[in-house]
Amino acid sequence: MNTQENINYNRIAEAINYIKLNFKTQPNLDEVAEKVNLSPFHFQRLFTDWVGISPKKFLQYLSLEYAKGVLKDKQATLFDTAYETGLSGTGRLHDLFINIEGMTPAEYKNGGKELNINYSFAESPFGNIIVASTPKGICYMAFADDHADALDQLTQHFPNAAYTQVVDMMQQDILHIFKKDWSQLPAIKLHLKGSSFQLKVWDALLKIPMGALCSYGDISQKIQLPNASRAVGSAIGANPVAFLIPCHRVIRSTGESGQYHWGAIRKSAIIGWEAAVVNQQVSI
Repeated sequence: MNTQENINYNRIAEAINYIKLNFKTQPNLDEVAEKVNLSPFHFQRLFTDWVGISPKKFLQYLSLEYAKGVLKDKQATLFDTAYETGLSGTGRLHDLFINIEGMTPAEYKNGGKELNINYSFAESPFGNIIVASTPKGICYMAFADDHADALDQLTQHFPNAAYTQVVDMMQQDILHIFKKDWSQLPAIKLHLKGSSFQLKVWDALLKIPMGALCSYGDISQKIQLPNASRAVGSAIGANPVAFLIPCHRVIRSTGESGQYHWGAIRKSAIIGWEAAVVNQQVSI
């Protein structure tokens, strides 16, 4: 049975989907509230509780023109600075640092035969998630709309590993990322299965500041392979750690959001939520 948090997210996602499909007509509060079977008052309160701003303000963060503006001006310097200095913490604010450790060739090639993997399910503002960890770090995180399917996807990723359903300290630490105050978060290590090229792309994603957006071409430039946009796109699509490695911050150069492994509406919700968090902190 869905918890109230998941019910709320599903309603927000439905509202975002309606807004995106009818953006040209700029639907008002009453119209959107009716589509999610809530009164305008309750919809406004639910939406504001979920993201911290009004539906009208959130609309601005979902608009094509907003995305174009961010790509062109707002965060370019932050992205450049974070990438050139190697400060992945810049993209996460305050004291959070994320380091990637690639799996050994044996771990990579034999499907995790020597790996003991803990996994658990948890809630997030964007729906249920599955989180998995090895003794060396977080190895997988995905949105889990269906628990059985999510577990199947994990076991396909590491078909020969030994699995235990248990919540460990690394998993608990990573779940704090969904809170809006990251000042007390510990360092996080990711233990990832990927080629050297994929690891390089995922590391570049970690350096995109929160609230910023970049294009596939931007990532290609940053890893000094300007003609590899298609390969970069494939590596981004293969990202094994949802949200934490922020592939949702990569959009098309036109400002359109583009595809997302865990759903285009969820991608829009995350982008808008992060923009709201950053703007709230700037205004404080």
